Amino acid sequence: MAAARLRRALRPRRVQRRRAGPPAGVRRHAARPARRGRLPGVGVRRLPRGHQPPRGRRLGRRAGQHPRLGALRQGLAGLSLPRYAARRALVGAGQVVGVATVVFVLTEALPGDAAVVIAGDQPDPARIALLREQLDLDRPAWHRYLDWLADLAGGDLGVSLVSQRPVAGVLAAGAAPTVLLAAATLLLLVPLSVGLGTLAARREGGRLDRALSAAAVGLYAVPEFALALLLVAVFGVRLAWLPPTAVGTGGDLLSRPAVLVLPLAVLLARPFCSLSRLTRAGMVEAMRAEHVAHARRLGVPEPRLWLVHALPNALAPVAQQLARTTDWLLGGVIVVEAVFVVPGLGTALVDAVTARDVPTVQGLCVLVAVTTVTVNLAADLVAFRLAPRAGAAT
Repeated sequence: MAAARLRRALRPRRVQRRRAGPPAGVRRHAARPARRGRLPGVGVRRLPRGHQPPRGRRLGRRAGQHPRLGALRQGLAGLSLPRYAARRALVGAGQVVGVATVVFVLTEALPGDAAVVIAGDQPDPARIALLREQLDLDRPAWHRYLDWLADLAGGDLGVSLVSQRPVAGVLAAGAAPTVLLAAATLLLLVPLSVGLGTLAARREGGRLDRALSAAAVGLYAVPEFALALLLVAVFGVRLAWLPPTAVGTGGDLLSRPAVLVLPLAVLLARPFCSLSRLTRAGMVEAMRAEHVAHARRLGVPEPRLWLVHALPNALAPVAQQLARTTDWLLGGVIVVEAVFVVPGLGTALVDAVTARDVPTVQGLCVLVAVTTVTVNLAADLVAFRLAPRAGAAT
C-alpha cells in the first residue's frame, strides 16, 4: 500500500489546456447575432416573398455612386428644379452685368476713339472735336456707362459709331453664318463623341479604344489655326477637292454646302477629342459601379445596363463639358471665320475693334456673355436632372 501511494505521488499531473483569452484589459464580447431581416454575414437585405427589385432607371438613381457627381449630389439634396433654376438665373444676370462693366472699362482704355478713325489720316482738330461732340464722346465715361446700362436693360445695344446703324442690326447681319457653324458643330459633335466614346468603353483595350485614344491625343495638340491652314493647303489648294474659302457666297453658306466641310472639321476636332474621352472614362467607371453589378446579377440585359443604368451617370459630366465646349466655340468660330473668310460675327468683331467702334464691340461682348450664361444654365439644369440625389425634391 505504501508503494502504491508512492507511485501515485510520483505520477505526472495532467495540465488542462485553456483557450487563449483576450489580452489583458480587453473585455470579451459575445458574438453579435445577425440583424433581423438580413442574411448572417452578408450585407444584403433579405427580400420578402413577392417583392420585385427596382428595375430600370430607378435602380440607377437609388444606388448610383458616380464619384464625379458626389459634390453636386450633396449640394443639391432637397433643392427643387425651379428654385435651382431661379438661383442660377440670378447668378447669370450678375455675371452678364460684370462682363458688361469689364468690357466698357477695357474699351475706354483703348488708345484713340472713333472720331480719330472717322477723321482719316490727316485729321483736323476742329473736325475731331465736332465729331466727338456729335458722337457724345466728350461726356464723362461714367455718364456714358450709366446711359449704356439703362439702354441695355431695355434691349437697346446702341448705334454704331462708324456706320450709324443700330448695333442689333449689325449683329443680326453677321449672326446667320456664325449660328449655322455653331449649330452644325453641336449637332454633329454630340452623337459622334458620345457614340464613339461608348463603343470604345465597351471594347476597352481593343483596337477601337486604342485608335480613339491616339487620335484624340494627336488632334487635341494641334491649334485651330494650324489645323485650318493645313486643311486649306491640302484639301483646298493641292487636291482641290473642297473650296478653300467662303468668298462668293454672300453670307449664304447653304447655297454651297461644300464650303462648310473644312470649317466644321476644324471646329469639331478638339471638342470631339475631349468629349469622346470623357464619355469613355465615364462609361468605364459607371459600368464598374455596385448598382450596375447588382443589376447584372438580377439578369438585366447588357444593352439596358449600358443605356439605362450606366449612360445617365456618364452623361452628367459630359453635359457640363459640352457647356464649356460651347464657350470655346464662340472663340473658335472667330478664328475659323478669319481663316475661311466667312462673313460672320467674328469678322464683325475684328472690323469693329480696328475702327474703334465701341458700341459694336460692347454689343458683341454682351451677346457672347448672354449666350455663354444661357448655355451653362441649360447644362447645369441637365446635370441637375441626371445627377442621382438622395432626398431631392423634384
